[in-house]
Amino acid sequence: MRARILIVDDDPDIVMALENRVTWMGHEPLTASDGKDALRMIQQEQPDLVLLDIQLPTFSGLEILQQIHDSAPKDAPADAAVGPPIVMLTAFGTIEQAVKAMQLGALDFITKPFTGDHISVVINKALATISLRRQVSVLQQELGDRYGAIIGENPKFSAQLALAKQAAASNVTILVLGETGTGKEVVARAIHGWSPRRDKPFVAVNCAAIPKDLLENELFGHEKGAFTGAVKREPGKIEIAEGGTVFLDEIGDMSLSLQSHLLRVLQDQTFYRVGGTHSVHTDVRFVAATNKDLKHAIRQGTFREDLYYRLGVISITLPPLRERLDDIPALANYFLTRTGKFGLNKRCSLSENAIQTLTNYGWPGNIRELENVLTRAYILSTGQIEPEHLCLSEAIHTTSSLEVPQLPPSSEKGYHALMEAYSRWVLEDALKRNDWNQTRAAEALGLQRTYFTKLLRQKQIPGRPPKSSSDVADAPPSIP
Repeated sequence: MRARILIVDDDPDIVMALENRVTWMGHEPLTASDGKDALRMIQQEQPDLVLLDIQLPTFSGLEILQQIHDSAPKDAPADAAVGPPIVMLTAFGTIEQAVKAMQLGALDFITKPFTGDHISVVINKALATISLRRQVSVLQQELGDRYGAIIGENPKFSAQLALAKQAAASNVTILVLGETGTGKEVVARAIHGWSPRRDKPFVAVNCAAIPKDLLENELFGHEKGAFTGAVKREPGKIEIAEGGTVFLDEIGDMSLSLQSHLLRVLQDQTFYRVGGTHSVHTDVRFVAATNKDLKHAIRQGTFREDLYYRLGVISITLPPLRERLDDIPALANYFLTRTGKFGLNKRCSLSENAIQTLTNYGWPGNIRELENVLTRAYILSTGQIEPEHLCLSEAIHTTSSLEVPQLPPSSEKGYHALMEAYSRWVLEDALKRNDWNQTRAAEALGLQRTYFTKLLRQKQIPGRPPKSSSDVADAPPSIP
């Protein structure tokens, strides 16, 4: 990248030499000869890098560093970058000065005289640090956009969110329960953001996506020589998250043997790396999540009861989207404002009919499905999103349409006769609801068109409407 580099020195020969070197490297040089001009240019020109002499008129280099350090917001993280990266230059360098400069945020400290090659190496190293900082900033922003927003005012959802926020201030383990797509990781990241550990790492581990033989190594790391290919010690996710939060997603899929290792970490905050003989102490906070019924898993013997109670000090249960349909308009608006990431600069809004369609749908995939549906609708629409852009099957627009009709009990008819009567009713009902269009009826039932036609022939169901439409599929079959 072409950088703007501010050179601050009261020696014209040094300034000229550095200016020539910076230009030769393909960057844009800026110059200042005293501390006052340097502060002004740092504020106004916002250079990418500053080469700052210590001995200067008006303000010394260390005084400039101190002023920049003091200008940081009081609520800024201790390790946050303030101002541009600064490399200190001096002809009278001492260890005390170097230590003081580093404490105030200097990136490097070099003594005069220096060669052109030396200063080139220092500048390239500093610019690499700048590039890394920018990449981290972009990734953090993308992560915040993806997981940062919690939308919804539904009373049931708000109550669980309030409990999560209250528990976040402590170090207790939190268990987040809910169906797939309800936003468990979003809430876990919010808990981390509300906690005193917010400035430390948040590390997510998907216990279902990693083979059980590798999950132990992923969590705890390994020692050199622990297995073939272990050429050096590698830290695990728990060590990487030191001081922060470890999110154990899909904890219900963890093997029993690994559950016992995790239980020790939760109890003692200590563990052994794979192949290690010395315990490692850690300071992390655990948040776990699952879409499984852990109490049922305990009864089946696939989940440890003691681990369940250790994890569930505080349990947060996220309601499915079908139980918070009043939040759909707000969620839809949020997702439609994030569609710029697809490179399409257009504004979309939902028509009243589209909103009604969304609120009448059962949402088996919850919020994740809603986001996908709206993304597709945004791409397909030209301005206003209508129901046809949502591509939601009429067969499952409402949860009531998913309910299985109750057949009258019968002591004379057996299982097969009951199922045959019910299947006929399902096929006839699908035809009626789709105006006797066999293609749409097949799609509504999730069947291939040819298979649907085959079923009609097998059960001797006419593919055309009867003379009186009230004679067909008005109700489930009544079997005496």
